[in-house]
Amino acid sequence: MDIWEKRNQSSYQMEPAKMDTSSTVESNHTSSIIVLEHSNDATHLANGKDTLSHLNVGTLPAAVRERLAELDVELSEGDITEKGYLKKRAKLLQSFTTPSSATVNNVGGSPPLPVSSSLSTESTSASAAPPSAPSVLSAISIIDTSTGLSVTNGTGSNCASPGIRARRKAARKLTRDGENRFHSEIRQEQVQKALAEMKEKSAVPLNSKRHSILFPTANGLPVTVNGNGDASLVRKISDSGSSEEDEDSMKSGHDSSSNVSSMRTSSLKSQDGQSSFHSDTSNSTGVAIYQNQISYSSIERTSASTALSTTVVDGLTELINNLAPSMPVDVTKDVPPHTSTVAHGTYSHNHMGSLRMEREDSSERRPGKVSAKIQQLLTTLKKPKRKSLAEYFEDDDRELEIAANTVNPNAPKPEGAVVMPFVGERLPASAGVTISLEAALHQHGKTFPKTPALSVLDSNGRMSSHLAYAKLLSRSQRICFNLLNKTSQREGTLKIKPGDRVALIYPNADPLSFVCAFYGCLMAGVVPVMVEAPLTKRDAGCQQVGFFLGSCGVQLALTSDTCFKALPRNANGELTSFKGWPKLQWMITDSLGKAPRDWEAPGRLMDDLPAYIEYTSDRDGHVMGVTVPRNAMIKHCRSLTAVCGYDEGEVMVSVVDFKRDVGLWHSVLTSIYNRMHVIFIPYALMKISPGSWLLTITKFRASVAVVKSRDLHWGVLAQRDHRDVNLSTLRILLVADGSNPWSLTSCDQFVNVFQSKGLRPDVVCPCASSAEALTVAIRRPGSLALQQPGAPSGRGVLSMSALSYGVIRVDHENSLTSLTLQDSGKVLPDGSLLVLKIDGPPYLCKTDEIGEICVDSPYVGSGYWGLQGISAATFKVHPLRQDDSLYRDRQYVRTGLLGFLGPGGLLFVCGSRQGLMQVSGRKHNTDDIIATILAVEPMKFIYRGRIAVFSVKVLRDERICVVAEQRPDCTEDESFQWMSRVLQAVDSIHQVGIYCLALVLPNQLPKTSLGGIHLSETRKRFLDGALHPSNVLMCPHTCVTNLPKPRETQADLIGPASMMVGSIVQGVRLAEARGRDLHLADDDTENAKKYQFITEILRWRATTSPEHVIYTLLSAKGLAVGGLTCGQLHKRAEKMAAFIQEKADVQPGDNVALVFPPGTDLICAFYACLYIGVVPVTIRPPQIQNLSTTLPTVKMITDVSKSRAVLSTSILIRLMKSKEASVSVDPKSWPPLLDADDQPRKKTIPSYRPPSADAVAYIDFSVSTTGILAGVKMSHAALTALCRSQKLACELYPSRHVTVCLDPYCGLGFVLWVLNSVYSGHHSILIPPSEVEQNPALWITTVSQYRARDTFCSYGVMDITLRGLGGAVAVLKERGLSLSCVRTCVVVAEERPRISLTTSFSKLFSTLGLSAHAVSTAFGCRVNVALCVQGASSPDPTTLYVDMRALRNDRVTLVERGSPHSLCLMESGKLLPGVKVVIANPETKGQCGDSHLGEIWVSSPHNSTGYFSTFGESALTNDHFHARLTTGDTRTVYARTGYLGFLRRTEAIGPEGELHDAVFVVGALDETLLLRGMRFHPIDIETSVLKSDKRICESAVFSWTNLLVVTVELDGSEGEALDLVPIVTNVVLEDHHLVVGIVVVVDPGTVPINSRGEKQRMHLRDSFLADQLDPLYCAYNM
Repeated sequence: MDIWEKRNQSSYQMEPAKMDTSSTVESNHTSSIIVLEHSNDATHLANGKDTLSHLNVGTLPAAVRERLAELDVELSEGDITEKGYLKKRAKLLQSFTTPSSATVNNVGGSPPLPVSSSLSTESTSASAAPPSAPSVLSAISIIDTSTGLSVTNGTGSNCASPGIRARRKAARKLTRDGENRFHSEIRQEQVQKALAEMKEKSAVPLNSKRHSILFPTANGLPVTVNGNGDASLVRKISDSGSSEEDEDSMKSGHDSSSNVSSMRTSSLKSQDGQSSFHSDTSNSTGVAIYQNQISYSSIERTSASTALSTTVVDGLTELINNLAPSMPVDVTKDVPPHTSTVAHGTYSHNHMGSLRMEREDSSERRPGKVSAKIQQLLTTLKKPKRKSLAEYFEDDDRELEIAANTVNPNAPKPEGAVVMPFVGERLPASAGVTISLEAALHQHGKTFPKTPALSVLDSNGRMSSHLAYAKLLSRSQRICFNLLNKTSQREGTLKIKPGDRVALIYPNADPLSFVCAFYGCLMAGVVPVMVEAPLTKRDAGCQQVGFFLGSCGVQLALTSDTCFKALPRNANGELTSFKGWPKLQWMITDSLGKAPRDWEAPGRLMDDLPAYIEYTSDRDGHVMGVTVPRNAMIKHCRSLTAVCGYDEGEVMVSVVDFKRDVGLWHSVLTSIYNRMHVIFIPYALMKISPGSWLLTITKFRASVAVVKSRDLHWGVLAQRDHRDVNLSTLRILLVADGSNPWSLTSCDQFVNVFQSKGLRPDVVCPCASSAEALTVAIRRPGSLALQQPGAPSGRGVLSMSALSYGVIRVDHENSLTSLTLQDSGKVLPDGSLLVLKIDGPPYLCKTDEIGEICVDSPYVGSGYWGLQGISAATFKVHPLRQDDSLYRDRQYVRTGLLGFLGPGGLLFVCGSRQGLMQVSGRKHNTDDIIATILAVEPMKFIYRGRIAVFSVKVLRDERICVVAEQRPDCTEDESFQWMSRVLQAVDSIHQVGIYCLALVLPNQLPKTSLGGIHLSETRKRFLDGALHPSNVLMCPHTCVTNLPKPRETQADLIGPASMMVGSIVQGVRLAEARGRDLHLADDDTENAKKYQFITEILRWRATTSPEHVIYTLLSAKGLAVGGLTCGQLHKRAEKMAAFIQEKADVQPGDNVALVFPPGTDLICAFYACLYIGVVPVTIRPPQIQNLSTTLPTVKMITDVSKSRAVLSTSILIRLMKSKEASVSVDPKSWPPLLDADDQPRKKTIPSYRPPSADAVAYIDFSVSTTGILAGVKMSHAALTALCRSQKLACELYPSRHVTVCLDPYCGLGFVLWVLNSVYSGHHSILIPPSEVEQNPALWITTVSQYRARDTFCSYGVMDITLRGLGGAVAVLKERGLSLSCVRTCVVVAEERPRISLTTSFSKLFSTLGLSAHAVSTAFGCRVNVALCVQGASSPDPTTLYVDMRALRNDRVTLVERGSPHSLCLMESGKLLPGVKVVIANPETKGQCGDSHLGEIWVSSPHNSTGYFSTFGESALTNDHFHARLTTGDTRTVYARTGYLGFLRRTEAIGPEGELHDAVFVVGALDETLLLRGMRFHPIDIETSVLKSDKRICESAVFSWTNLLVVTVELDGSEGEALDLVPIVTNVVLEDHHLVVGIVVVVDPGTVPINSRGEKQRMHLRDSFLADQLDPLYCAYNM
């Protein structure tokens, strides 16, 4: 049996996984000792494996090495078990090994050394000694064996020695900047020591605003410089609990069964040696060798020394620094969470900027006793015919849930007995007890009329006003009378009766009016509802308060005259209506009429009726009202009186909020009950004079003070200004927030400073309270404490690491991860305390377990007003035993406080449910995080009391976010460095990462009425993107550890033939489809050969129908500014052809560039070139607004195409020769520029006929979405085949009118603009897209005017029309515009159909008669300009939903609409006649099945013949235009489109009666992002980003060094740029399970978009790398 104790961690180490051998939170009492049993076989195996791992196999004889290789093969094939393998290997190498001493000891049965010895630098004997118990502050101490807490007699001395106390006092820095409830010198020492001992600080790139993307280098790549001057960056990537090896480690030939330490690191080196951001580097060989050197068995780990650990870590650090990376590895590849179950359990915590050393779970890879071949056969037989989706990849929400809530098997477990309820003492029954507060006030007012009751100080610290008991009674009765008799409303009478709810809205500076109104409501039987006065319309939480008042049915509000005048009003002086507030009638209580002398207040009401409603809020900011009955209120006052020893005539000083919580119970209720004098100190005075409450105590000789720990800290700061303070009269110093763990420092500090001023240490009385249970516990003061049995006070030094697992373990005082708690006293009389489980059923906790404190007493609230369901879960809790049996037939109330019961029934509170954050299965408290943050030099950078810590749920797990207000003099670099240190400190102290750290400008965080940070409102603004931070640092790479496992690459053994056979066996149809027959055999006739060229068809039409109009050009006003008949086109083309021959030295086959604006001149110039045999190259003209960028593009296409001449208009020629153009392009470098306007009047040209139909007709130059410029050659045969195919599909005849609104320079837009009308003879109405920008109604008005059945447009035109006419549809309908004539509205694009845009367009214009099935899409690409076009007789477009997760893994799985992860896709038109399409694997070129996503290959007569090149046929041309399948139809020659898609057979019937095969285009192959082994399409990520926030008007994504870069255009002010960083990061994580590496926020219009409306993502990437984007903000997520 192996026994080990808690390790003595006296110094801090920054390693994330410190080769732990036991839990770091084991306690030093008897119940914390863990006993584990190991079998001797496991010990022998582990020892033998470790001993042989250090053996150099290369020095063994050849025969032995050969036998070892045979054993390895047998093990890998499953023919031998691991146990047998190790035995045979050990026997074979027995003569070459020497067993170590540790092995001998373990084999002999001796227990290993304790873990503390293995991590200590002292000798073995010293290390073996048990750790010393924590120091206890007392002469008399009591140690509880169940919790290990030290309990003192309340002397109040420090836990440290006098020398340590003196040093801390000397080093203490005092400040006036906010509250100090989290201040702790111990915590500051811990954090500073942790940060100082960091040997390697992770240099992180600085988030940059405009003009500051890192430091540009020679090649334009940004780098960061660390503290040593090296341009490198080390970043944590892997999860510290991983049980799998890296891919590189497995490739290096590691034995999969060996139990080695897995090491993962990352640095900033790229292939060319330049520093690049977040590239993972690893040398598999070096790592593998070193891992074998440091691997050891689980038993030997416990006996290893600290020197070995230090040597290993230093050696690993040196090794990683010397590694030379060969290539960048995917840093976004996550590591699966740790699932290893080892003998000696340890925690694995995430530490940033440090190395990872982990052990691999050999049990997961251990082969069974059955041969692998037999096992494979059995598995094959069990498999169903159709494979489930999970067999292809692992990416499921259930796995995310499991990974986010992983239960660490090595976590400490509670070991104590079941906790028993602690019952308080009996409340003494005294004679003459007042039965109600109203009666007590009436008695005091009549008996002691002149006795002062209430007083308040003004802003100068003087007594501004006070009330005696007679005056208080009189004003309360006056309010009572007016409530019951004088309330009215304009619309009618508002009758207030007993039981109605009335709002009390008073400012914090007017407690006297509030108390009068409160008691007036009690006398009237009305239920007062106390809320804060809204100062502005946008007060934090104002809307929730309004909802709360509405739910309570409040119609009347009582307020003072000063508060009523201060309420926000509009320009007319009327009260502003607050959002969410009910309609209220206001009653001013300052000047109410007196009640008649014969009037009497109502009689005593029933005790179970509500007395008042106190508001509270949950962690989401929802306001609820706790109903307190009258009997509970009076019993609570009696209990507080007995516990605190209140007496008549005492003076109480109150600094806390008097409208709720402790301030209400003590200074408003119990004080009046006992005829005390209460002096209120307003918050405004405390901000000016923090020590005013101390002077008030001295002046009035007060015996009771109700304060918060913040006031204690302020009092310490102000003691230098007030030397004459005397606190000897103080009997009770009630600390309202004493249950906060970090109030201990303020209490001790205050006692140490003012003990010389007469303050006794035993007067400090922390209390624990909640709105639901009222006062939970309170420490008895001074003399009263001596009368109570048991210890009066207690403290405990606990391990925060154990607390994160909900377990209590004692730690050392000087430990870096300790938390010192003080007790909050005992429960009030007649009450009992119980600790129940935080989550799940209300099971009883154990004595060493953290749970929620529950109270059973007669003075608790009765429930939430109007919320019966939530009330039952909080106010009616029945404790259960572990066997689900009822523990007690009593109802307990959950307080929302987390803690445990100590010795003698003392209550220790370590947090609250509202501040609880459960991250990766561990619980953290917001106050603990704040305390650690404040210890990192907060004075220089942020304000101490203005920090908000909360959690947001992202990817099924809570993520910690920190928001703080930075100082105005703090620079961006300083704040970033401070944020980096905060990340390191929180990671080291709490072993948890911060997801987002944001800094805002001063006074920007929402505040409460008393100046604190409104946490729920801050969290809401963060999620809504309304926080407007000045600096943001996101750390998703280090925090998100529950990403799904990356997809593993398939083995090379699986070839295309195997995939095809598998598809056939599974019954999957091979992906192949074709359009209807084109009947090309009919073209072999002599008559048809006469018209196989488009020029011959034009001459024929000019002869037979010269007056037939085929083109009409419209302007922005809808007027025809140009037109062509067949005869006019022929004549103008001949005239221009003669001009080209005359002015330019060109021969048939030469290229001529055509630079024309959209119009008829371009058409005539094209046919003029064909008439003389030259090859036209259409080029978009330069734009005068953007001449510096567009003119070089024209020049580049001219040069690349080797054009012999440039034909253009006189205006454009002058523009190209202008001075503005000479800046970009030398005017002398142009080829001959021919002015098309300067033509001869009449000249004939000889008729030219191309030698063959395969001759090049024109060259189509275009820029792809990947930013590549290329030209494809179109032959005459392909041209006429394309025109014929479109004529058959769209039924184009001379009598038809077709509207074309496309760019006429490339692709299908050029074909529709220039070629189709000549071939088919139909009338084309041409609308340049630039004219639609000026008149959005031009396109649809033209369609309606000409009654066009067919229209073609682009997504850009559709979007302009949709945005411009969104609110004018009714006006257009009144003008008689109708779209009922439209049969097909085809959107031409080279991308996935934008179904959201087309659907919105159809819905908007459906009122104008547009059919929902009329809108469709067409698809074309370079190799084939028109694969799919919606035909006249084609079935309606098909829409289906696919699983987006399957699509990432190249699988197509249909799902229902609305299913999770569903993606809606629409088919890209119908296949044109003569087109054959197959889906092929882009890597193996094998034919795919219908269930696979692959590249679309096309075989068609109108395919392009190849790329234009002056160097002849290239390998790229052969690969793209002459590809053949490796499986299936291997004879057909296909062209590769470069687009991914799939085929799906639908139930629709095609024009020839067969089932219709729909083609679905998913995206461009070159644009896909291969991240984490899966294929992501940019449009999917961009769609999610666009939907995340309305201020994002455009988005584009690309990858850089395996990082996902998201660029968003901000449609708002620059101050909102940083709000988008968390929003974008969250939505990509949620929807796509990807970690965003960089978020770039730019101005609108920055994302480049081509003329077809397609994003140029590669252009954007190049601009980003060249630092040319000028972003508003660039965030580098860690």
